[in-house]
This record gives sequence, structure tokens and C-alpha cells, in this order.
Amino acid sequence: MNRSLLVFAGVLTCASVLPAENPMIAENKQNFTNIKNNILAAAEKMPGDAYGFRATAEERTWAELMGHIADAQTGICSSATGEAKRGGAAKLTDKAALVAALKESSAVCDAVWDSTNDENAHNMVKRMNRDWTRLGLLIYNTTHDNESYGTMAVYLRLKGVVPPSSEKK
Repeated sequence: MNRSLLVFAGVLTCASVLPAENPMIAENKQNFTNIKNNILAAAEKMPGDAYGFRATAEERTWAELMGHIADAQTGICSSATGEAKRGGAAKLTDKAALVAALKESSAVCDAVWDSTNDENAHNMVKRMNRDWTRLGLLIYNTTHDNESYGTMAVYLRLKGVVPPSSEKK
């Protein structure tokens, strides 16, 4: 009996000293997941024949906006690991290809978020001639995604489509 209590006490002690997930990382990862899901749902909701739609002459087409988001996510998130990659979605115009590019770029970001922890969150990386922390760069990507989604919502409404974030659930 004493041996069982000793083992149990040891397990409790080990469990209490194991690091919990950093709430700052977890909250910001969830923020990315939320906007990622809205962007992907919006890309799916926009009809394929509207991918050439341009809100004004000065704005990107919907397809150009989707390509920009995919390439930005790939570039920003991969830079957070110190291995900047370039996306190739900017040249795409087809809905299926752009949705696939958004999914691929989101997977790049998911992998970086999943590998971000207390040990590497504050590692310094270079992006656009600037020093960033890994976590700061990932948060910047989420900010960029939110700004882009705001533009997407206007495009969707102009085409008579309810943005995913406005749907009744």
C-alpha cells in the first residue's frame, strides 16, 4: 500500500510540474484558426463566376485577393520559422485552384502554430528587412488575415452572399 501511495504521489508531482500550454500562444492560435476558417468558408461560398469580380477599378479581383492572402500566409508563416517560402497563388484565377492554395497556405500556418512554444515563441526572425519574434510575426499574419477578410466581406455582400461570420449558427 505504501508503495502505491508513493507512486501516486510521484505521478502527481510530475504532472504538476509539466508546463501547461502557454495561454498567449493558445489564444492567438485560436484567433488564427477562427479567421482561417472564415476565409476558407468565404472562398468556398463565392460563386466561381464571381472570381473575376472587382469591386472598383482600383481594387483587386476576388481571385487576386484570394491569391494575395494565400501567398501572404505562406510567406509570413514560413518566415516565422526562419525559412521564408514564396507562394505561387497570385497567378491563379480558378476557384478550385485558389481554394486549394488557401488550404495549403493555411496548413503552412497551422504547422508553424503547432510547433510554436515557450522555447521558440520569442526567437528572432527576419521578414521584410525587419526583426520580428516568431509569435509577433504569426500574430501579424492573423492581423493581415482579419484585414483581408474585411475586404472579402464587402465583396461577398456586393455579390449578394452573406459572409460566413454573419451567418446565423
